[in-house]
Amino acid sequence: MPTETPENLKGTCFVVMGFGKKTDFESGRTLDLDKSYKNMIKPAVEEAGLKCIRADEIVHSGMIDLPMYEQLLNADVVVADLSTSNKNAFYELGVRHALRPHTTIVIAEDGIKTFPFDVNHVLVRQYHHLGEDIGFSEVMRFRQELTKAIVEILQKEPRAKDSPIYTFLNLTPPALAAAVQAAAEAAEKAGNGQELKASNKGAAPEMAATHSLLMQQVDEAQKKGDFVAAKNFLSFARGMIKAQAPDKPEDPYILQRLALITYKSKYPSEEAALQEARDLLTALNPQTSNDTETLGLWGSVHKRLWEKTKDATLLDEAVRAYERGFYLRNDYYNGINVAYLLNVRAANTSDPAEAIADFVQARRIRKEVLSICQQWLAANPAPDGQGANPEAVKEYQKGRYWVLATLGEAYVGLGDEAQGQQWLQEAYSVAPEGWMKGSTEEQIGKLKLLLESSPLKYVKTEAAQG
Repeated sequence: MPTETPENLKGTCFVVMGFGKKTDFESGRTLDLDKSYKNMIKPAVEEAGLKCIRADEIVHSGMIDLPMYEQLLNADVVVADLSTSNKNAFYELGVRHALRPHTTIVIAEDGIKTFPFDVNHVLVRQYHHLGEDIGFSEVMRFRQELTKAIVEILQKEPRAKDSPIYTFLNLTPPALAAAVQAAAEAAEKAGNGQELKASNKGAAPEMAATHSLLMQQVDEAQKKGDFVAAKNFLSFARGMIKAQAPDKPEDPYILQRLALITYKSKYPSEEAALQEARDLLTALNPQTSNDTETLGLWGSVHKRLWEKTKDATLLDEAVRAYERGFYLRNDYYNGINVAYLLNVRAANTSDPAEAIADFVQARRIRKEVLSICQQWLAANPAPDGQGANPEAVKEYQKGRYWVLATLGEAYVGLGDEAQGQQWLQEAYSVAPEGWMKGSTEEQIGKLKLLLESSPLKYVKTEAAQG
């Protein structure tokens, strides 16, 4: 039953969480936190009658710190998502607990098995990711639970304390006006000489836009396929962040997205764009990183560089990246990619033993991928369409297509053409976007050419001679 929301319930909810795709290092999975927010948290908050705000949605000029602290102090409710043990989220939760004795809700994906001591006695409401996506039934379950929790804490009088600080210490919450004034003065002092002046840089008018507005422009340009414009907007946003906090490490999400947009721009040439993307990713230490988003991008860039140059070291680097990502995430995307690249490498070596080793390893990985895809299908029944979030349904359809197409590719790679075509035809019949089928057919065509020159012929020849 949906939670009934009083008509006079008004206010704001500030959501504390990471952005984009982040790796949960405890489980090795990559979680799409933007999907958690857009498909689950924000709808639940709005159903409770509150305006939902995340840090990247705050419209501001200058430093983000002031409006963020104002939200932590002033928001009627704060929802803190601690998924992937995000450092900023833990810090901002601590700030909220110090400022307000109540109306703070802590949530997390259930991949976190053990919470740090300071929060292990705080109520944490958990939800379950399936990887980069969340099942429809889980979205609906948790949305209802979160809406109910928000309504209950706002209706209860007197409000129960949920801050450990106010629970154990006899403190008085700070006065809003005094706190805001002090924060404003501190921000003004800290901002002297740091804000980027468009007039001094000779930049276009839009370069004076806030980080939040710039990111919106990045999204719009990327949706239109204008990757050059998206790159320009994101590069400027990155410059603003570095100017405001020159001593802080760069946000991996910004670097990852900039690398993706850069190589897709193919500007000033495809190879130059790939080289630039590789340079950006180098700052994230891809050779030792456990961030599967970084590894996937690193593999993709080197795969494309190999296609342009035929430099065998680039192909080896692509294999290593996808292989590491696969064993960290145990996912079908990295698995099917590394299997394909192993076939590519087997077809491009003069050493029969190395070719056979890669070919056999590709087969083993495809068998694992089959199991992963079948588990995904079993755990993700199709939404029934009644009350379904349109965005969630669209994401489900895309995810299902790629799982079905991967099953088809895996069977073709294992030599079972009939099974492969059966899964491919099912995938084509549900493709939500036309380009998907063309992309899959191109990949299958390349794979079949590689399989025609199977190195296993060396084994058969030797067996026949023996």
